Amino acid sequence: MRNTKLVNGYPFINYKKTGYKAAEMLQRSKAFYAWANERRTCRDISEKSVAKEVIENILLTASTAPSGAHKQPWTFCVISNKDVKKAIRKAAEEEEYKSYAGRMSKEWLEDLAPIGTDWQKPFLTEAPWLIIVFRRSYEINENGEKHQNYYVQESCGIACGFLLAAIHDAGLVAITHTPSPMGFLTKLLQRPENEKPYLLVPVGYAKEEAWVPDLTRKNLDDMSVWYE
Repeated sequence: MRNTKLVNGYPFINYKKTGYKAAEMLQRSKAFYAWANERRTCRDISEKSVAKEVIENILLTASTAPSGAHKQPWTFCVISNKDVKKAIRKAAEEEEYKSYAGRMSKEWLEDLAPIGTDWQKPFLTEAPWLIIVFRRSYEINENGEKHQNYYVQESCGIACGFLLAAIHDAGLVAITHTPSPMGFLTKLLQRPENEKPYLLVPVGYAKEEAWVPDLTRKNLDDMSVWYE
């Protein structure tokens, strides 16, 4: 039996995590960074199928993310249906074309140039799976009453981080796609009023010939400030 105690009348369990000795901790942290540093956004996604069970486990990992008051304010819509993917691509490219043709500032377009993006999004139909993350700003009970969720943006952002890590761990690639505006996703997928699209993530294997920008990440000195 698990050791439990009540806090404010609710059950708590005794959390035990085996710590690592200093040398092993250092080695593990270096190895994890090296593994994570291999992750890249890849737009060249193969149509090769990926087992549904793999995607299910990836979503379960994403769901372990912390959330405000443990409300878990997210819905993962998972799409493999070709017709639905075609409809999403058509609507997304319509919005993206408007953005690239006039909505985006000159500075924005210049910043995107090294990444090589444009309004065309073939990965939306090529990827075997699309995962669309919806944020739930509130819940609706059986009586139609609304109940607030907390720190929804932050909670969904953390869950998406876990999601991308799980995708990378499975040997797959992904893209964090945010066609703006994204309201068409709510309509196409017939989502309820308390859900708003947060992130669109195509997932699959990288193509045999896949290309990514030759970019470098900020070094530690450029992204951290230490108060010791």
